[in-house]
Amino acid sequence: MKRWQPFAKPATGEPLAREKDNTAESELFFRRALVVLFAVFLSFLAVAGRLVYLQVLNHERFTTLSESNRVRLQPLPPTRGFIFDRNGVLLADNLASYHLEITREQVKDLDTTLAELRQRIELTDADIERYRKLARRAPPYTGVPLRFRLSDEEIAQLAVDLYRLPGVDIKADLTRRYPLGPLAVHAIGYVGRIDENELRRLDPGQYSGSTHIGKTGVERSYEDLLRGHTGWQQVETNAEGRPLRVLSRTPPVPGQHIYLSIDVRLQAVAEKALEDYNGAIVALDPRNGEILALASQPTYDPNPFVNGIDFASYRVLNTSKDRPLLNRALRGIYPPGSTIKPLMALAGLEYGEVNRYSGVFCPGFYRLPGSSHKFRDWRRGGHGSVSMDRAIAQSCDVYFYNLAFNLGIDRIHEFLDRFHLGRPTGVDLPGEKGALLPSQEWKRRVHKHAWFAGDTISAGIGQGYFLTTPLQLAHATAVVSQRGADFKPRILLATEDPGTRIKTPEAPRSLPPVTVKNPQFWDTVIAGMIHVVEGGTAHRIGIGAKYRIAGKTGTAQVFTVGQNERYNASRLARNLLDHALFVAFAPADDPRIAVAVIAEHGGGGSKTAAPMARKVMDAYLLDKYDQPAADGARDTQGDAQRDGSE
Repeated sequence: MKRWQPFAKPATGEPLAREKDNTAESELFFRRALVVLFAVFLSFLAVAGRLVYLQVLNHERFTTLSESNRVRLQPLPPTRGFIFDRNGVLLADNLASYHLEITREQVKDLDTTLAELRQRIELTDADIERYRKLARRAPPYTGVPLRFRLSDEEIAQLAVDLYRLPGVDIKADLTRRYPLGPLAVHAIGYVGRIDENELRRLDPGQYSGSTHIGKTGVERSYEDLLRGHTGWQQVETNAEGRPLRVLSRTPPVPGQHIYLSIDVRLQAVAEKALEDYNGAIVALDPRNGEILALASQPTYDPNPFVNGIDFASYRVLNTSKDRPLLNRALRGIYPPGSTIKPLMALAGLEYGEVNRYSGVFCPGFYRLPGSSHKFRDWRRGGHGSVSMDRAIAQSCDVYFYNLAFNLGIDRIHEFLDRFHLGRPTGVDLPGEKGALLPSQEWKRRVHKHAWFAGDTISAGIGQGYFLTTPLQLAHATAVVSQRGADFKPRILLATEDPGTRIKTPEAPRSLPPVTVKNPQFWDTVIAGMIHVVEGGTAHRIGIGAKYRIAGKTGTAQVFTVGQNERYNASRLARNLLDHALFVAFAPADDPRIAVAVIAEHGGGGSKTAAPMARKVMDAYLLDKYDQPAADGARDTQGDAQRDGSE
């Protein structure tokens, strides 16, 4: 009998089945289990390490990050400060108003909603375009303004239908308002919505939540005072960022109220005096540099600019030939004409080229040595023999032609620069231009030409390259009235804390005085300016005056008259007439006001500009704000008709 062999080959020739090796399988399973356990252990170590990193090493950081996902800071914009004139008359405040806003995520079809709103209230294309621009930058769950300053009728109409317009809401807010409209707009300025360029340069912390910023005038120059400081509140939000409740709150600090040095009563008189002409009137208190009036004509209403003036209206203002947006008092540049003759006389005294008794014979023209060219006097027949006093009083061109030639442009430039002519005065208003006080160096640099003697002759009577602003002329006149004492022009009079109502006056900004070798030089020049009004080119405005006026007329040529031609105003279009100028201070013996007037294309200064100055001085010194002008202050036809005229 054969022994059974489990692994013996079957007789059929089929392959033998391999016997199962339990030991080997056990070893393989064990090895695999070790690998899995090691991997699990490594994973545990990694998780534990991460937890240690998050919970121990960086606990504070990640706690803060986690909290910020739940708590957000919301800015609280401050209330803008008010603006008053020197007597407390309100010039700018914040009007409680209502605006219409739309929350995009609550609106199914924006175009349909806008169409339905247009059926109920007035909506312009500009309103819709502005909304779309703002909406693109705002989260979808926040309301974006569509229309500002809703009327009571519009509010009532919308309130009835709001339930049909999901996502549309009426909100209360404060809107900047200028209750006096165009009055003093070039001084006050206006605020407007912050544009994209401003967003890029502004401090996000200071302007978070704010929508408006000062654009021009005082609103711009004192933006930091008027704006206030932004407050903040911590708001708990859900996962979608919607606010749930307020956790803490730091209230905003409202802006300061500011008081301007201008008197709106005087401002109204100045603007009324200018109403028939484009131009400017600037009135200063020469004792401290305070701006009493700053008028630029024409004016415009600043209120439409607050929430975005429509394009069509802005285009009309911006393209008008009268340029109402131009602040002529600070940015209008004009030849000063004969208004600088008192300063030229002072320069002649300072450098010893003349004295008060030096005489010049005026035949009606002046020739340079060796030249046949005639520089004409405004009076065709001439003035005859004139001394300094009479030369100022009668505005003799020939006298000052000769003086300018003897002084030379270098000394003229050096002396007149002391009075800030041709450069900014430093007034606390934006956009002031420097104009131009010419020199040899300037002409070589700009025009690439040498300076000629004829250039000096023209500069001696405020013509040629010579350019100034009305503010510069008023400032120079104020310095003369104070016999050299100089103050920087300023419009800020005081600030006031809106909470405590404590007022803080602004101190005068004194400048280095203008000194001359002999103080009597001032008396000589001022005496000549008094004689301008008492018997000189502006004698008509002295009629009936209850105080003494020191002044100087001026005329600035708009175009050049040929050598053999005569100026005839009656044959010229108005836009070719000369500019009329006048500077003055009063009372002459104790000056309290200095005035500069420029009336574009007004003809002679004695006929047009001087009566305007008299109206302003009468109002301020005699408290005649609401009374008709005196006879001498009316626009009368003087006897100084320009062949030119002064």
